[in-house]
Amino acid sequence: MSLYAIGDLHLSLSVDKPMDVFGGRWEKYLEKLMDGMSCLTEKDTCVLCGDTSWGTTLEEALEDFRLIDSFPGRKIILKGNHDYWWNTASKMNKFFEANDLKSLNILHNNCYFYEDTAICGTRGWFYEEAVHGGEHDKKVMNREVGRLETSLKSAENAREKIVFLHYPPRFNNFICTEIVEVMKRYDVKHCYYGHIHGIGHKYAFTGTYNGTDYHMISSDYVKFRPVLIKK
Repeated sequence: MSLYAIGDLHLSLSVDKPMDVFGGRWEKYLEKLMDGMSCLTEKDTCVLCGDTSWGTTLEEALEDFRLIDSFPGRKIILKGNHDYWWNTASKMNKFFEANDLKSLNILHNNCYFYEDTAICGTRGWFYEEAVHGGEHDKKVMNREVGRLETSLKSAENAREKIVFLHYPPRFNNFICTEIVEVMKRYDVKHCYYGHIHGIGHKYAFTGTYNGTDYHMISSDYVKFRPVLIKK
């Protein structure tokens, strides 16, 4: 039984948006992903850190969900900035149930457990939004901070809390202080995030900051193979 994570699958089985057009590591990425996910077993848990499907509705994303459901083990999905299919947790769970997608779980204002370790998280907040400023952006940022805290509070009795985000709390010279401080307050030792691709990889922060170890797990960064977190 193992815990894995990977971000940014960017699946597009029902929409015409293949990532192969970007070339480089994205060439034949679906084949690479299928091979990479073959490491999973039925007893494993894999967290998907956002940007899972290019579908704009749950119905458009269905074939992508079916592919993910076909991978062994439990999958826990959080929101990315391109997950336009995202809806209320209730509606998403009902959609999964109606389509017999039994291994998919939504991480949203809640947490899940891998043994005595809590899997917490939310989409997060990033400099791409921060540079635009404005009252709306502040509200969105505060909402994400609140969701992260709600997730961590629900893991009150966990021996360890691991945070999974889509956006990096630290990137190049940008630091989302609000997100970082929440993790510090709840003694989070490890944070996994995605979102960053291509040339951005060299600016992604990996290492320890303010007591938390940061790990970048965008699919093209980790060669389309989920990262082993716990065994």
